[in-house]
Amino acid sequence: MPKIKTKRAAAKRFKLTGDGKLKRNKAYKSHILAKKTTKRKRNLRKAAMTDETNVKVMKKILPYL
Repeated sequence: MPKIKTKRAAAKRFKLTGDGKLKRNKAYKSHILAKKTTKRKRNLRKAAMTDETNVKVMKKILPYL
C-alpha cells in the first residue's frame, strides 16, 4: 500500500484538538469589513469546531492529522 497524500489546502486550515475534534477558523473576515458590526467581527475571530457532518470527509483527506 502506498502512502496516502494529505490535501495541503485542508492541512493549512484545520487543526486537531486534544479530544479529536477538528478546529477551524470562521469565514467572512477578510474584506468588506466596514458594513459589519464590531460584535460580528469580534465573533468571527473565535475558532469554531467543524460540523459532525463534515468530519468523516475531513479525516479522509487529512490522514496523518
